[in-house]
Amino acid sequence: MRIVVCIKQVPDSAEVRINPETNTLIRDGVPTIINPYDVHAIEAGLQIREKTGGKVTVLTMGPPQAEAALRDAIAMGADDAVLLTDRAFAGSDTWATAYTLSKAIAHIGADVILCGKQAIDGDTAQVGPEIAEFMDIPHISYIRKIVDVSTDRLVVQRLMDDGFDLLESSLPVLLTVVKELNVPRMPSLKGKMAAKKAEIRKMSAADINAAESDLGLKGSPTQVKNIFAPGTKKDRKMLEGTDEEKINTLVKELVGLKCI
Repeated sequence: MRIVVCIKQVPDSAEVRINPETNTLIRDGVPTIINPYDVHAIEAGLQIREKTGGKVTVLTMGPPQAEAALRDAIAMGADDAVLLTDRAFAGSDTWATAYTLSKAIAHIGADVILCGKQAIDGDTAQVGPEIAEFMDIPHISYIRKIVDVSTDRLVVQRLMDDGFDLLESSLPVLLTVVKELNVPRMPSLKGKMAAKKAEIRKMSAADINAAESDLGLKGSPTQVKNIFAPGTKKDRKMLEGTDEEKINTLVKELVGLKCI
């Protein structure tokens, strides 16, 4: 079984800064982590390998420092790691990112592709399904349980607002997972030692035969024009105390509604 887990190195959510000229994230010097949902995807890949055999490859696209996230994944137990890094990838939106990852996965080969449901920096939840569309394979989002998996099929539960759907798919297939799926394992001492010595494979746009016109800013149909913090109103009033009549009067005064 060839299992590919797509991960993303994201800024610590409390440390996000934006370049005012390019409207892109400033990553240099900012603490980073593996996207939390992707950690659950790694654990899912390891559990599938334990049941069916095979190999787990973690894949990410980013600057050279993204290698640290791949080593963390190897410490958890992944067998192999690939870093897509090239200046041509800079400024990619979800469309260009998914295209690039799909080309790399086609080069690597995969039976099951796993992604976190979304990244905490962009929160779009688009990249996973877009990868599957570029590769013309089935995809199932919001996986909360992998019921059964074999070398040619799998059965999963897809999280819904009022329960779950039970779905079966042939392979290859792409799954995006939610945190309810599992509890990620902690890296072992043996895993940490292996991560330090591991060779990270690096691939460029040329290595995956990607069309330059579909990469980075050139290949991104969506672009951020402006980012700003929402303004605050200065005419705020604090409602304090337990005097219900007084509070209702103030609320009525503020919003112009009859309070019940």
